[in-house]
Amino acid sequence: MIQVRNLQTLFSDYIKECRYSSRLRPETLRGYTEVFRHFSVMMPEVTEIRHLTTDMMTEFFKRMQTRERVVGKGTIKTGIKNSTVKTYWSKLNSFFEWLHKKMLVDENPLKNIKPPQPVYDDDRALKKEDLHKIITAISLHSPNPLTFKRDMAMISLLIFCGLRKGEFISLHIRDVDFEKELLAVRGETSKSKKTRYIPMNPTLVMHLKEYIKERNARGYKSEYLIVSTIQDIGLSCHGLKHWVHRLIRLSGVQFHLHRFRHSFAVNLAMQNTGTTKIQKLMGHVDPRMTQTYLRSLTTEDLRDDVNRLNFDTMV
Repeated sequence: MIQVRNLQTLFSDYIKECRYSSRLRPETLRGYTEVFRHFSVMMPEVTEIRHLTTDMMTEFFKRMQTRERVVGKGTIKTGIKNSTVKTYWSKLNSFFEWLHKKMLVDENPLKNIKPPQPVYDDDRALKKEDLHKIITAISLHSPNPLTFKRDMAMISLLIFCGLRKGEFISLHIRDVDFEKELLAVRGETSKSKKTRYIPMNPTLVMHLKEYIKERNARGYKSEYLIVSTIQDIGLSCHGLKHWVHRLIRLSGVQFHLHRFRHSFAVNLAMQNTGTTKIQKLMGHVDPRMTQTYLRSLTTEDLRDDVNRLNFDTMV
C-alpha cells in the first residue's frame, strides 16, 4: 500500500497512461518528465501523495524564484519568468488532476493557486536581417555540399512551414509530395493528433529537391527526411540542438527553433492571410493559440493597412 502511494511510482503510472492510452507525443512526455524531475529535486521532502498540499506547492514556487543559479560565464542569477512558472504549473497540474480523478488525493493542491499570466512584450519573430545572417553562416561555413544543401532545406522547412520541433525531426521522405507540392505533417507527430497538409513554397521545393538529390548520391537510405551528416540516420533532438547552437555561434543571431514558427505566422499575417487559414496551417485546435503567435506584429507592421483605408472603402 505504501508503494502505491509513493509519488514517483504514481508519476510513472501516469506517464505510462499518457503514452499508451492517451497517446501523447514523446516531446510532451519529455516535458512532463523533466518538470516532475525538477520538482522532485527541489522538493526532496515530498515523496508521498500525503505531502502534496497547497503550502508545499507554494514553497516549491518560492524556491524556484529565489534559488541562485549560474548562467553564462559564471554569472549568478535569481528569479524566473512568469511564462516558466506557468509552464511548471500547467504540467504539474495535469498530473495532480490525474491523481484527483483516480481518487488518490482529496483535492488538487494547485486548485487554489492561480498561475501568473505572462506578458509577452518581446519580439519573437525573426527579422529579415537575422534570417540573412543565418543563411550567410550556412553558405560560408558548410564543410561539404550535403551539409549545405541539408541546412538550406532545414531553414526553408522551418521558415515556410512553421513546424514544431517534434513535427520537424519526425518528417519522413514519404511526407513530401513533389507532384502535388504538399508536405504532410502526420497526426502521430502533431499536438492536434490530426494530419495536416501544407502547400510547399517554390523556394522550399527547390531546396528539398537539391538536398534529396545530394543525399541520394551519397547512398542515404534513412526513411527520415532530415538526416545526420555523419551517418545514415535521422537527425536526433541532440543533433538538432547542436545545429542551432552552431548557427548561433556562426551567425551571431540569438534564436531558438520556435522563433521560425512565430515568423511563419507573422509573415502570413503580413500577407493578409486570415487567422482561420493561419490556424489551419499551424495545426492549432484553438484559435486563441494562433493569436498568441501574432503578438510579434508591431505598430509599424500595421501602418500600411491603416493607410489603405479611405472614405470610399468604408462599409
